[in-house]
Amino acid sequence: MNVYVCIKQVPDTESKIKLSGNGIDTSGIKWVMNPYDEFAVEEALLFKKDNPSAVVTVLCVGPKSRTVDSLRTALAMGVDNAISVDAPENLDSLQTAHALSEAIKKTGDAHIVFTGKVAIDDNQSAVSQQLANFLEIPHATVISKTAYTADSIAVDREVEGGSKEILNVKLPAVIAATKGLNNPRYASLPGIMKAKKKPITELTTTELGINTDPYVEFTDFQLPPERPSVKMIEGEVDTQVAELAKLLREEAKVL
Repeated sequence: MNVYVCIKQVPDTESKIKLSGNGIDTSGIKWVMNPYDEFAVEEALLFKKDNPSAVVTVLCVGPKSRTVDSLRTALAMGVDNAISVDAPENLDSLQTAHALSEAIKKTGDAHIVFTGKVAIDDNQSAVSQQLANFLEIPHATVISKTAYTADSIAVDREVEGGSKEILNVKLPAVIAATKGLNNPRYASLPGIMKAKKKPITELTTTELGINTDPYVEFTDFQLPPERPSVKMIEGEVDTQVAELAKLLREEAKVL
């Protein structure tokens, strides 16, 4: 029974982002596993606890010079195997999903594929849906609760307005986790030491048949302009209203 977890390595939220031409300056950035992917890893490990025959494999697409760190974090948490798909930094979501799907097909048929609902760097929330399309299996995202049977998963899916949908998803399927699904474990010291010795399977986009030419290119990145200083209006209410209307008309030019 093959269980897969697809993770992404993203800049730590405390990293100071600097722009460099058509992207960000990656020097000096601390890279970590995408926080929502931690819930996906934990859910796979909980599934394995109840299904000892399951083999959990974690996959990551990106420059292997740094993605192995997040893969080893997952290994230290308790996953069985890790696959690194070496790819350029600028791969888009469709190419990433295609690469993940081909790596999964090459490794073995999936029983369940877990992902995070979104990556916190680009915030696209697209890879899990596209991955399901490439694998031609059902998909459900923003999942906060699961209940497993032999051939399906009952899931609670969070929707807008604080409501929830309850779905029954036939297996195999792609499940995209959100915060609250579980409490991700910390990697233990023995787990970290063992993870350092575990082999990581290395694949390339070339051997998987992935076109890495960018479909969309972003240029001229700029930081948002600094906000102007706040102007306080004093006086009686009538005076403040008249002055505010004047400033909105003459300075802000929104009236």
